[in-house]
Order: sequence, then C-alpha cells, then structure tokens
Amino acid sequence: MTTQLIRGTQRHHWRNEWLESWQSFPATGNFDLSANAHGVLLVHNDDRVDAGEGLDMHHHHDAEIVTWVLEGTLHHRDSRGHRGTLGPGVIQRMSAGRGITHAEANASSRRDGESLRVVQMWIAPDHTDVEPGYAERDFTEELSAGEPVVVVSGLPRDAGTTAVPLASSHAALHIARLDRGCGATFPASPFGHLYVASGAVVVDGVGSLEQGDAVRLTDSDGVRLTAGEAAEILYWEMHASFGLP
Repeated sequence: MTTQLIRGTQRHHWRNEWLESWQSFPATGNFDLSANAHGVLLVHNDDRVDAGEGLDMHHHHDAEIVTWVLEGTLHHRDSRGHRGTLGPGVIQRMSAGRGITHAEANASSRRDGESLRVVQMWIAPDHTDVEPGYAERDFTEELSAGEPVVVVSGLPRDAGTTAVPLASSHAALHIARLDRGCGATFPASPFGHLYVASGAVVVDGVGSLEQGDAVRLTDSDGVRLTAGEAAEILYWEMHASFGLP
C-alpha cells in the first residue's frame, strides 16, 4: 500500500467575493481533471458560500456529481425539474449524462446570514452520453450509530441496499460520524481517498489528520482510524482508475 498525505493547506485555493473553495484536485480554471484524478475521483471541493449567494444556471455533462452539506442549507434546481433544499445528512447524486443545467446556492438570505459549507465530488461514469438523472436520500439516522455508512455506490455488492445508485460500477462513498475515541475501518481497494471533513483522527500507518486533510491510497489493504475528537470522515472506495474499463 502506498499513501500520499495532502494537508488542508496544500490544497488548491480559490476565492471570489462570496465563495471560498479548497480543492483537493485543482478544478477552478483551465485544469485537466482527468490528468489530476485519483482512481475515478475527478473533483473534491470543500466550498464555503456566503448567505444569499450561489451559482446561476450552468452546464455539466458526463460526470456523477455527488454533493454533501456540512453546514447550512443548499438550494438546488435543475433543467430536469428537480428543485429543493439539502441539509447535513442528505446525500445528493446528479448524473449529468449527455447534459444537464443546474443552479446551486446558499438557501439562507443575507438577512439570516447563515454560511453554507458543502463538499462536492465528481466521479467518472462508466459510460458517456447517457440519460441524466437525480437522486437524494437522508442518512441522518444511519449515521447516528457511529459506524461507516455507504451513501452512494455503483459497486455490484451494494445493489438493492439503501445506498443511492451511482453510474460508476467502480466506486462507493462511505461516510462516518465518530465520537471522540471511536474507531472506523474502511475496506481494501486499489484506490482510496480519505477526507477529514471535521474534527481530528489518527490513521494507522499515516498519523494525525485534522479538518481539511486527505490521504490518497493505492493498493490499500484497508484503512483503520480513531477519532481524537468528534469527527466526520468521507472515504471513497474505488476499484478502477480514470480511463480504465
């Protein structure tokens, strides 16, 4: 197993008047997403959006876009007629396919002043130019047990489970909310991406990680960690690399 530790301060940083984006893979500007990918993970942005602000309607294609809110409330609408809000505990998967247009914004008004913090991740799909799709599910209850939960997956083993289906048969996202002193184990896979969304953990064979830190794993035989304080962990289990069948 090989590991690459990416400290939160080492991420690509982009900011404008209302958005601050910390990017594990450079995504803002003229970057080659496939060249920077790890496994089939193309984008992993941790964004903070000011109240009353957001992105107007914009276009995506041929990506599985997975969104996870950490703080605040996100308002979503798209060209397929889906409209609503997402808060912590609700996973959203938008399959861009042959093309979809959407807008996303902080649902809080400037008067209310509540910040939005959201992690958005793009996964390469198995096939291009397919029918766009949308799904979401609330995992708050499952996560309260303190064990890792598979929230989106295209792996055959997860078919028929509560995981939101993903149009990539090579990837699954595990999320864990851990109390201090509690441990979690994530499965072996050719590629893995561990992200500390909040809190602090100690990862076996790697060391101490804090909010914003990430580990990229290759030929992983499994990952074991212990929370040094209450923590929220996002882990991508991946069984292929971008461009491979």
